[in-house]
Amino acid sequence: MFCVHGAANGTFAETLTRILAVADEIDEALYGDKLTKLRPDIVVSCGDLPFDYLEYLVSRLDVPLLFVPGNHDPSLRLPDTTWSPLELEQRVPGPAGCENVDGRLAEVRGLRIAGLGGSLRYKRGPNQYSQAEMRWRALKLEFRIRLKRVRNRRKLDVLVTHAPPFGLADAKDPAHLGFVAFNRLILEFHPVLAVHGHIHPYGRAQPERQIDSTRVINAVASRIIEIP
Repeated sequence: MFCVHGAANGTFAETLTRILAVADEIDEALYGDKLTKLRPDIVVSCGDLPFDYLEYLVSRLDVPLLFVPGNHDPSLRLPDTTWSPLELEQRVPGPAGCENVDGRLAEVRGLRIAGLGGSLRYKRGPNQYSQAEMRWRALKLEFRIRLKRVRNRRKLDVLVTHAPPFGLADAKDPAHLGFVAFNRLILEFHPVLAVHGHIHPYGRAQPERQIDSTRVINAVASRIIEIP
């Protein structure tokens, strides 16, 4: 999609990237014609969605789908056992055709997108962390981001997380308060967008939030977001 400004004024055309963000709840409307009419360039999943739902989205849209796991998702860590390279290639954890960016940085359609999955620990189970554990995970991600050399542009465009940044959710229980480490990453790299799930709106409209210059958006159940 293009925003075109008048050439007579010496201005230029700015390209906008359309992101379909999904999280936590299946949007039944996406099983119909609405999905292809949305025309997203990228899909990002913030976790806690069935893998077959993500596989459906990526197969119907034929665009990159990046995801992080939520606290209700299974562990996607490879088992710490003896393996051969061929066995590893045959069984990659996660939904087919989708890219796991948990703790990683990916460059897709001209955007630098990084992710951190999981929630604050509230019981035994995978993809749950203390504030200190997530701080360590975020520091390792920060190191990876800094290793990538870029010129005349930001080092991070989009941060994808399952839990929200700390203090931005209307939540009282500890499991939904969010991570302080995400606020630090946002203030350090000033991405255009930080998108998360985990906070169920239960039918209420979810306003956009702001951390400095970064838009913070709750993706549950689905949102179309346009960014430069």
